[in-house]
Amino acid sequence: MNRDTILIFEDNAIDREILVELFRSEYKILEAENGRQGIALLKDHIASIAVVLLDNLMPVMDGFTVLEHLKDKSILNRIPFIMITGDSSHEVERKGYEYGIVSYITKPYQPDVVKQVVRNAIGWFQYKMQLEMMVKKQNINIQKQNSVLKQQAKKINHINEILIDSLSNIVEFRNMESKQHIKRIREYALCLGNSVMKLFPEYELTPEKLTQIGWASSLHDIGKIAISDSIILKPGKLTPDEFELIKSHTTKGAEIIQHRICLNDRAIYDYACDIARHHHEKYDGKGYPDGLKGDEISIAAQIVSLVDVYDALTTRRVYKEAYDSEQAFQMIVNGQSGSFSPKLLKAFAEVRTDIERLLVMYPDEEA
Repeated sequence: MNRDTILIFEDNAIDREILVELFRSEYKILEAENGRQGIALLKDHIASIAVVLLDNLMPVMDGFTVLEHLKDKSILNRIPFIMITGDSSHEVERKGYEYGIVSYITKPYQPDVVKQVVRNAIGWFQYKMQLEMMVKKQNINIQKQNSVLKQQAKKINHINEILIDSLSNIVEFRNMESKQHIKRIREYALCLGNSVMKLFPEYELTPEKLTQIGWASSLHDIGKIAISDSIILKPGKLTPDEFELIKSHTTKGAEIIQHRICLNDRAIYDYACDIARHHHEKYDGKGYPDGLKGDEISIAAQIVSLVDVYDALTTRRVYKEAYDSEQAFQMIVNGQSGSFSPKLLKAFAEVRTDIERLLVMYPDEEA
């Protein structure tokens, strides 16, 4: 509806007539002799009112009483109010602006000034409302776009998860490992990662990062697909040359992820490359392939390294029988399976029961 009406609160008939004559040719006019009458007119015509001229001194309800009555109804945010007063004191002005009036008209009236004040108020308020509407529409569009982007990201993540699961299943099949191996590594990594996150905030882990590390851990042994069957499946002790080939699965894995696998999630991609290359590094620098030492090894690679050792100890492989969980735990904390960070070992001890529960939850098929 077009806002083409001015509502005048003014008890003095002569003053009211002056204002009516100033705007009769441009606007429809509504007249109220007191505050209560004006509020009733405001309620009935609110959609068409362009501006309200509100006299401060009126019977029944004065100007400030009217403003007090309207302040909780959001009307002062929808229609500009201009106060008419013969009192130009600072206190009156301050009080009016606190209520939300946009300007003052002082008595006696100066017609040109009154017209300009009203035009300015209407123009400014129309611009304000248009701007608010524009911002509202933009926010709605942004919310719709965000919703679309979230759905697209969800689909991409789902595709990534299917791809990672498929690749990790190929590795399991290729290595004659249990289908549960990758699930255990992922769940162990999440469990240990949560413990590290709570105990050691300096690593700046978050639930989102842990989820990404969990998915990336599924590709930690992807490089083994480039190693000969005769070496991967050899039940006896490896020769030095064969062991060097086995060790190369770390660098080959990182290369495969970098050049042969398309992961749309950059964080998972970065974690996967790092974990594939560095999950056999040791805290004392005696690991491979780069001989990294201490916290030169990322916390993601450290986490996957420990849980991979635990899984290797507690499950049957072609070259060994499984150790029970107690033996495996002691071998890890005593350094019999390589050197790990004291912080990581503390975090591991904190969730030992949870890790053992996961081992039972995801048993190998032949168990």
